[in-house]
This record gives sequence, structure tokens and C-alpha cells, in this order.
Amino acid sequence: MRPDELLRPTPEGLYCPPGDFFIDPVRPVERALITHGHADHARSGHTKVMATRQTLAIMAVRYGEEFCVERQEAAIGETVRIRDVDVTFHPAGHVLGSAQIAVCHKGLTIVASGDYKRRADPTCAGFEPVPCDVFITEATFALPVFRHPDTAGEVDKLLTSVAQFPERAHLVGAYALGKAQRVIKHLRDAGYDAPIYIHGALKKLCDFYQSEGIDLGELRPATVDAKAGTAKAAFAGTVVVGPPSAFADKWARRFPDPVSCFASGWMRVRQRARQRGVELPLIISDHCDWDELTETIDEIAPQEVWVTHGREEALVRWCELRQTRARPLHLVGYEDEAE
Repeated sequence: MRPDELLRPTPEGLYCPPGDFFIDPVRPVERALITHGHADHARSGHTKVMATRQTLAIMAVRYGEEFCVERQEAAIGETVRIRDVDVTFHPAGHVLGSAQIAVCHKGLTIVASGDYKRRADPTCAGFEPVPCDVFITEATFALPVFRHPDTAGEVDKLLTSVAQFPERAHLVGAYALGKAQRVIKHLRDAGYDAPIYIHGALKKLCDFYQSEGIDLGELRPATVDAKAGTAKAAFAGTVVVGPPSAFADKWARRFPDPVSCFASGWMRVRQRARQRGVELPLIISDHCDWDELTETIDEIAPQEVWVTHGREEALVRWCELRQTRARPLHLVGYEDEAE
């Protein structure tokens, strides 16, 4: 059979006709298979949702227990038959609970990777290459300019700045699911054992990560009592982690002469950092850089590559130059790495 008879793009998302299900649909559907808990991939309102145990739990944390009518837990590496289609979830290395979804039917295997990364991450299982005929890859940072530096070096940059400016708070912008917990864990693994202060929007997800055995150390609420004359001084020399959206809010102005930091692969682009007023850019991404994307395709060696959400054309061209069939999917509704 042709690959587009097994999976094809639709306005709702990737649809599997023989299995009658969607992967990461952007609109409510009868049956959805979800790769991970980020809001552009995991939405509420579906009738039936199949995902890993951790992703289902994350969706419940974010949307409430009634986010769907019926849940089905997918065990990593265990094949489940949906109609005449075999479906297997494999680790994606993106965030806690993230998975690639292998769809097999009549001898054809397509792997929908969702979002993924190849860097070591102490907060989730690492990416596992899955042999397949068609590999569906993201392309968030699919340009040669995007080459992420060593994560430990970026964490060391932050710790060095904290030591150099003990009178200032360091405010680290990090996406609420995955990035925030990863940054905190990297700081702990680097030996930083002081309390870390977090924005209220991070608390439920940090609590969930802790409940999954990921030790984030002592976390305190980043609240400032305006009536207390020493409130700002109390945050001198501390690390405060919050969602990037909070940094445009008056919340960020509560802290003493804060050093604005932002953990994102987009910090490789200096103009992007300057536009956001970032004093200390931290190039820490939960997506592959250019080299990791191309090395992954080389390693898997699929017959065909489908490219979605990001710099699609560049990666398609790279595949074509290597005599690998490739096409952009032009799926709508999936964002680049959140800011």
C-alpha cells in the first residue's frame, strides 16, 4: 500500500483511515493518539485518548480529569491493535511521557515522532530510533545555523552569573512543561542546592514531576509581599523560574535588579534575544538541532521522510540531495518551540 493510504494529513491532523484514528489532532475527534502533553499536540475534547500513562496524567493536570470521555494507557514498547493496524509507542526524549508512535499495516511502518530531542535529559526517557519505511520528523530548528551548544556549559553560564551578581535575582524563562523541570534538574545535578523559586503556573507540573521520582530539590513560591519592606532584598542572589509569558508582566518587576534569562533554542539567534530584552540567553532546547535532525534521519535510514512544523523546506531539500524521498506535510496548528 502507499504511505498516504496509511497516514495522511487532514485539517484535523494526521489521520489513519484503516485504523480510524488521528495522531495529535488539533480539533476534537472520536479517537486520538497523543505523542506528548504540550498544548499544541495534546488538546482536550476528544472522545477517546490513547497516550502513555505520564502523558495522560499531564493532560489531567492541565485540563482537568474530564479532558476526554475514555482513556487508554499505552505501555512503551507494547503493540496494540486498533482495527487492522498495529500501534506501538516508543520513547521520544522530548518531555516526560513523550513518545513516538509507530503505525504498522500490511507490511508498511510509519513512525510519527511528534517532537523529539537527542540530548541527555535527566527528566525523561531518551529517544530511541525505530526502524521504519516512513519517518515523520519535526523541523523546529531545521536550519544549519541552529547548532545547540553543550547543555552543561549553558547551565554553568547561569551559575557563574549567579555567583558574580549576588545582589541580583536571576529570572529564568522556561516553558511550563518539560523545560522548567529540566532546567531545575540540571541546576541540581550541577551542585546548586539552594532553594529555587518558581512562578505559580509551574507548581502543579513540578509537583507531578516530583511524584514521578524526579528530584527537583527544594522549590518555593516566587511571591513577593509588597507590604514587606525587605521583600525584594530577600530574592537577592536567587534563581527564579517562570513561564516566558510572565516576564512581560509586572510580576517580573517585583525582583531586585533581575537578570533576565531565557532557556530556548531560539536564543541562538541574537536578534531574538535582544528583542525580548534577554540579558543572559541560555541555549537549552527540547528539540533537535540541525545536526541531530540529519544524523537521526541517517541513523534510521527510512525510504521516505515527511517533515512537519518548522523549517520544512530546508530539511526536505537536504533529504533530496541525499537521494531520499521527502515531502513537507504543511500541518497547521503546531507551534515552534514555545516562547
